Amino acid sequence: MLTSSADDPPIAAAAPTPPTAAVRRRRARFLAVLGTAVALLALVVVASLLLGVRTVAPGEVWAALGAGAAGRSPANADQAVVLQLRVPRTVLGLLAGLALGCVGTVIQGVTRNPLADPGLLGITPGASLAVVVGVSFFGVVTPLGFVWFAFAGAALAAVVVFAIGRAQPVRLALVGAALTAFITPVIALLLLSDVQAFNQYRFWAVGSLAARGLDTVSALWPFLAVGVALTALLAPRLTLLSMGDDVAAALGQDVRVTRAMAAVAIVVLAGVATAFAGPIALVGLVVPHAARRLVGPDYRRLAPVAALLGPVVLLGADVVGRLIVPNAELEAGVVAAFVGAPVLVAVARGRLVAEV
Repeated sequence: MLTSSADDPPIAAAAPTPPTAAVRRRRARFLAVLGTAVALLALVVVASLLLGVRTVAPGEVWAALGAGAAGRSPANADQAVVLQLRVPRTVLGLLAGLALGCVGTVIQGVTRNPLADPGLLGITPGASLAVVVGVSFFGVVTPLGFVWFAFAGAALAAVVVFAIGRAQPVRLALVGAALTAFITPVIALLLLSDVQAFNQYRFWAVGSLAARGLDTVSALWPFLAVGVALTALLAPRLTLLSMGDDVAAALGQDVRVTRAMAAVAIVVLAGVATAFAGPIALVGLVVPHAARRLVGPDYRRLAPVAALLGPVVLLGADVVGRLIVPNAELEAGVVAAFVGAPVLVAVARGRLVAEV
């Protein structure tokens, strides 16, 4: 037996292994990307408040925000534009972009499919169909009414796609495309038979942040909070799942629980984003790819970057849409589609596909 005397020096505890140079570089890169994303987000928020068909001076924006915080009425037309139109539009863009960035990350991670996107997999069209049904048959016009129908449609579409696709990337894409091809004419048929529903739906369907107030935010923010919290909990699980189901299970993860949590997050986030801004296409595809190329495939880093880049892309598209057409506006969904379509083509050609 080994013994030690009082004169022997104490045995020191094993010191933790210092991080390697590669780990330090990855950490520094992540912090730099995160800081840049925060700066870009602040920039597009300021641009969203300042720019549009009517350009407002920075001093008037600041005065309008002060009046709003104090509960005072706007002093002039510029302040009224900021408080009544641009502040709600900016807040909606932030929250809808956050939802789209998170749902794109989760859906690509859980399916290990670089083409996965709520719109491409039929989830957003399912939510749109449910909203049309709510407008046509139930007379729904309130934000809280929209969200319940959007949730129901997104949930049903997700169940169909995942049940038939069985988490296989190619099958999921094919089932999503087939479901979208089925839903689109059904929506058109319903709208053609109901002029009032068409008038309510046509502005919402192109994907826009206009004509919505902060009452939408007050109705929907708890659902968004649940979806974002689930995304944060899923981030380390998705990193393990990206190595394969067998590896994740061998490392102690219950894959079924992960997929169930991801399904709830996808339904909630896709439903909220659709209720906030309509069916915005391709943002959920572009943002996770950009985040992956910037910080790598670890979802603990990818998820927060995507959550910041989502609002940057959507609000940026909204600001560009206000400026690109003289004396008019182009909806954010149209501008986002112009940005996302080339990325989708590049992904399909294999140029931007990274390890998911």
